[in-house]
Amino acid sequence: VKGLIVSLDVAVFEIILAYLEKRDWKEAFFSVLPQRKGAVPLGETNDSSQHALSEKEDEDNDSDSN
Repeated sequence: VKGLIVSLDVAVFEIILAYLEKRDWKEAFFSVLPQRKGAVPLGETNDSSQHALSEKEDEDNDSDSN
């Protein structure tokens, strides 16, 4: 648990440093966050995640009609 906390502290510090360099929070976050985590800005989801969301909504609507 302590290792995770140190890791998060380092990430926060790196994001703040990136912001000071870039003066843009969005660029700062996405330059520090690992790409493998699949983070995307709100409203800018990729096609596959949007497709998965619409399928989930369809399933929810089908279960409501029963």
